Amino acid sequence: MQIATWNVNSIRTRLEIVTNWLHQNPVDVLCVQETKVIDEQFPIAAIEACGYHVYISGQKSYNGVAMFSKQPLTNVSCGFAGVLSAAAVGNLDDQKRVITGNLDGVQIVNLYVPNGNMVTSEKYPYKLSWLELLGQYLDTTIKSGQPSICVCGDFNIALEDLDIHTKTTTKDRVMATAAEREILRKSVLDLGFQDSFRKFTTEGGHFSWWDYRQQGFERNRGWRIDHLYLTPDLFDRATSCSIDIEPRKLVQPSDHAPVIVEC
Repeated sequence: MQIATWNVNSIRTRLEIVTNWLHQNPVDVLCVQETKVIDEQFPIAAIEACGYHVYISGQKSYNGVAMFSKQPLTNVSCGFAGVLSAAAVGNLDDQKRVITGNLDGVQIVNLYVPNGNMVTSEKYPYKLSWLELLGQYLDTTIKSGQPSICVCGDFNIALEDLDIHTKTTTKDRVMATAAEREILRKSVLDLGFQDSFRKFTTEGGHFSWWDYRQQGFERNRGWRIDHLYLTPDLFDRATSCSIDIEPRKLVQPSDHAPVIVEC
């Protein structure tokens, strides 16, 4: 099974790039983030023409997640409220950032983690609260008896300095603060999930996001913030995990590249 994750930074703006990529890379499931469109305006027909079933959770201009699957998914739900109580979730489902579905016994959880903006911004504690709730969501999913889970998406966190180009500092830098890294470990890795990319690539210099500004991609000044985390059974089965930088070379691309795991 091939599962890919890709922050497309507006599905309608990148539609031709995405559909061309799907024709060239017919993965079993593509999880996309930052679709930036309400459900009624999502270009479903164009994705279906590529041979995919489409599952969406969107909002106007911001956020939004979707899953494209060659075969129909089961157990599809959107938001944390599909698993947790309304009291536990509060307002953390107002932004459309979570969608999940099951394919052949594998529960695939597609996430668009809040960016956090700056440490001094009100968006930063929101991000930490959101990640804390993610841990409850995943723990509950595991305890429900679901053994095989792939948690993927744009995490907006580089877990280690190795995941960031050497021309930047991580001190008090959102996406690399100690608090973000600690809560990611607590909410995902401490539950038993493992980073599929690091099973096959241990050195630095491999990134999934490059700032549009200051020739970030051309200078390879990137960050690895798009991840696919696997439960131990899937991690053991995984045979490859790679970042496809080719779409990032195109005209008007997303600032992210797709990441693909095969397991």
